[in-house]
Amino acid sequence: MSYYIVISYDIVDDKKRNRVAKILLDYGRRVQKSVFECRVGEKEYLKIKERIEKTIDMNEDSVRYYFLCAKCQENIDISGWGTVTEDEETIIV
Repeated sequence: MSYYIVISYDIVDDKKRNRVAKILLDYGRRVQKSVFECRVGEKEYLKIKERIEKTIDMNEDSVRYYFLCAKCQENIDISGWGTVTEDEETIIV
């Protein structure tokens, strides 16, 4: 099963914020400064969450994970630049 997750964060410390951004770049695409869209399986999601929770200060920082259903994904509307994150095309040779 694959999830479409929008992940946003508010992290006080610059170094921690940069580390979280690098973690998220391993799994998805940055769509705004502190917002990422990721298409991942359950194991990848759990790994993302684990890595982030090891990085942030649980008393000062906030990371939110929004799971969007297929119907919700179809209704994403964007004003300005950007596109909705699509599934990567798989080519079998």
